[in-house]
Amino acid sequence: MSKSLVLVESPAKAKTIAKYLGKNFTVHATMGHLRDLPKSQFGVDIENEFTPKYINIRGKGEIIKALKDEAKKADKVYLATDPDREGEAIAWHLAHILNIPADSASRIVFNEITKPAIQAAIKQPRPIDMNTVDAQQAR
Repeated sequence: MSKSLVLVESPAKAKTIAKYLGKNFTVHATMGHLRDLPKSQFGVDIENEFTPKYINIRGKGEIIKALKDEAKKADKVYLATDPDREGEAIAWHLAHILNIPADSASRIVFNEITKPAIQAAIKQPRPIDMNTVDAQQAR
């Protein structure tokens, strides 16, 4: 049977969601943001349409490595970060780190941590909403 990986932001959510999804799912926490604009240099490329220059956050290397290792073992990766601008941006950064196309149906969203809500979300993955990601970047 195939194994799926679900990525959430907090360890407490990961533990609860893992109980609801069962043995064919592995659930891990990202512990929040994994990439950000650099603090030591200008964070946008002004010669390339002001494209942001994101880097991995110092101290997040072990988490990133662990998530990459788990993603390699999974047949499907679901990005289940919070249903707000920040969560959408974290999902986008995760997709970049894990080489998941942003337009693939890997993003799941739920507004409550209940078994029916989680199971319904798994059945309705969608692409990352780039309008929401852009709104977070502009903020």
